[in-house]
Amino acid sequence: SFAPNMMMVRPLLLALLSCLIVVSYGQAPIYVWPQPQSATQGTTTSGLAASFSIKSSAPSSDLTDAFARFNATIFDHRAKGDASSSAITGLLVTVANLNVPLQLGIDESYTLSVPASGQATIQANTYYGALRGLETFSQLVYFNFTTSTYVIPNTPWTIKDAPRFPHRGVLVDTSRHFLPIPMLRRIIDSISYAKFNVLHWHITDIQSFPWQSSALPRFTMAAYSQNERFSDEDIQDLIEYARKRGVRVMMEIDVPGHAGSWCVGYPDVCPSPTCTMPLDPSSNTTWTLMTQLFKELTSLAPEGLFHLGGDEVDMSCWTSVARVSQWLKTHNMNNLDAYRYFVEQAHAMVGSHQRTPVNWDEVYANFGKTIDPNTIIHVWRNLAYVQNATRDGFRVLVSPDGPWYLDGLGTTWQQMYALEPSTGITDPKQAALILGGEACMWGETVDSSVVMPTIWPRAAAVAERLWSDISVNNAASAEPRYAWFRCLLDQRGIEAGPYKNTQARTAPPGPGGCYTQ
Repeated sequence: SFAPNMMMVRPLLLALLSCLIVVSYGQAPIYVWPQPQSATQGTTTSGLAASFSIKSSAPSSDLTDAFARFNATIFDHRAKGDASSSAITGLLVTVANLNVPLQLGIDESYTLSVPASGQATIQANTYYGALRGLETFSQLVYFNFTTSTYVIPNTPWTIKDAPRFPHRGVLVDTSRHFLPIPMLRRIIDSISYAKFNVLHWHITDIQSFPWQSSALPRFTMAAYSQNERFSDEDIQDLIEYARKRGVRVMMEIDVPGHAGSWCVGYPDVCPSPTCTMPLDPSSNTTWTLMTQLFKELTSLAPEGLFHLGGDEVDMSCWTSVARVSQWLKTHNMNNLDAYRYFVEQAHAMVGSHQRTPVNWDEVYANFGKTIDPNTIIHVWRNLAYVQNATRDGFRVLVSPDGPWYLDGLGTTWQQMYALEPSTGITDPKQAALILGGEACMWGETVDSSVVMPTIWPRAAAVAERLWSDISVNNAASAEPRYAWFRCLLDQRGIEAGPYKNTQARTAPPGPGGCYTQ
């Protein structure tokens, strides 16, 4: 809880009381993850009335659905309700504009006020800010098992909050291992608890092509099986599911590398049966299929960013296959020229659908300022590219291999927490070009059986560094809250691994409580 209370069911506070070091705004610790930008609090423990309800000041089907979800999340015990006149009677949510679409840069700010008695309020400019406020409110509420009532410690509360970065994501990879729609929904639920706002869907790769494209159905000849596929309707429904939870879905189709699965259904797009990547620039089929594929996917996904990959392009097939090599000579190109041509053509294709291209940092490393200046550079190999790309005026996303790659099972949450996206940048104009970043759950060794404890709780470290103020960067101070958030995830049905484990997704070392392992 927020202050030691022997009647509360939060043994973490008692176990860690002697070593508790958290940012507390001069008062009791604030057990909210990620840490809000500012908060004031009191010393009263207030009960929730039996008639407590969450209401909005204006009708909204989105808010009605959200209230139902949060009621189910918060109130998971049969309670009596506080019958005193000093109880908290309800939560009123007021949104200035309910019609703002979910896109990069959406206003997610909110102000949450919880009095010692009477009506609590959330004020937000958008529905998505209201969602963040509701999540914070949900983390303030505790069940008192002794009195069978729900309470909020340390009232009155005033929390004014907004994210540091507009893009805070988790990448999932459904090519290396298929993740079914119910699992993707659960991942979306879980990331919303940490105020992540992007699911980066790396839907295809070399190993499989699970998307059952309506326009190009032969692509799913490269699916692992008949059952391991996504229909167009699956994609649309998942995107709407995510939107209601304040999560954008950014699709990635990686070209010209990482596309060997294309050859199964459409062999003409690959240089040869034995040399399948990168895609064949000499084949008209390549450009026709890319045009159709991007048109269809942008019609399904309203997200303004379209990730085009562009990483790890081994161009040796272009020179070793005679037909492609001759095409390069005819067009007076070398391998690097053809790579650039691929990037430019892909940019033009998604640009024709009013989408902003995103590329992994190899594209910037090879072509620098010569590429479309609207391109967003996704840095994964070296943080020096953050400094260089922003100096050249590019916007960037940060996902450094190692610290923020969740498939690195030996990477600790402390190492993830220590990573500062703006390291080495002193110019405020450059810092403003950092849009945020992502924790990447690459799928080579992850399927539905282990994906949750591989993501959680470590991804929470990334979530806080992307939401909270830059000064919130001390892992030792954050650890009690981190342990508490891990247990909150478990209580919500998310299989978050023991927070003290030095190796991700390993079992607890023996009997013990959630807050101490």
